[in-house]
Amino acid sequence: MELPFSSPPRYEPAVNCGAPGEAHWFVFRGDDLAVEMGPLHAPSDDPRVKARPAWARLPLQKNHNWLGSSTLRTLYLGCLDGRQCWAAELADGAAAPAGTAWAGLRALYSVLEDAHFALAGRALQLVAWDRTHQYCGRCGTPTEAKREERARICPKCKLTAYPRLAPAVMALVHRENGGKRELLLGRSPHFPAGMYSALAGFVEPGESLEQCLEREVHEEVGVRVANIRYFASQPWPFPHSLMIAFVAEWSGGEIAPQAGEIEDAKWFDVLQLPKLPSRISIARRLIDAVCQELVERSNEQN
Repeated sequence: MELPFSSPPRYEPAVNCGAPGEAHWFVFRGDDLAVEMGPLHAPSDDPRVKARPAWARLPLQKNHNWLGSSTLRTLYLGCLDGRQCWAAELADGAAAPAGTAWAGLRALYSVLEDAHFALAGRALQLVAWDRTHQYCGRCGTPTEAKREERARICPKCKLTAYPRLAPAVMALVHRENGGKRELLLGRSPHFPAGMYSALAGFVEPGESLEQCLEREVHEEVGVRVANIRYFASQPWPFPHSLMIAFVAEWSGGEIAPQAGEIEDAKWFDVLQLPKLPSRISIARRLIDAVCQELVERSNEQN
């Protein structure tokens, strides 16, 4: 299963650029990407996105001169189909480069070419990492980019910083209740109105993925699970997560939402689900796949 933001097979990562040539440019201002795009239209299937452009494509340029004086950093990403790829970050408030407009990355899902959308997620993470590792975390000396690998090194104490990844486990808990197949879904206070999703939380030091799942589910909703089964994983660049999704069976306990973390949690019949996340996320793929599996299993038993 190839999910959004997963690196395309035609991509060859690299740190150092060879001979300059026409390149795809991933130019960011915050989380917004500069693209050539058509008129906006609505509605969107993502409640966080008000509208999407009718079409969008990355700008092609031979060097960084077109970016202007507000450029904060440029990073070489490697090649896609033999064409160089570069990332850049412009200062807050900067105008989009000539011929482009700013668009949120979520709004470009299913509009930008799949491979370009995937690399945009990678570029966004690397730009954010470079921005937040300009100084040594041990002695405060300005860091330098290493030429032989993707890292920043302190010239004084040699502390090396690599791109950060924060693994997070996602759990979709299900049960059979009086002949009905049900999913346990929760909503964060930060979700759009009416939206529910699978439970998720970050892995802590010393935990296996399975231990994290059991802890997070019990902390967030108070229930216990069994028969944990891996589903899939997805890079998630908001800002630097790796989502690892699992399916688990309810084994006991009553729902008790964690104050401040879970606004509400309920059991939902697989045939009567609430508003769900966009298909940009592994959460929606997970819910759709498990619903289909449970419905098919129920049909076989009837």
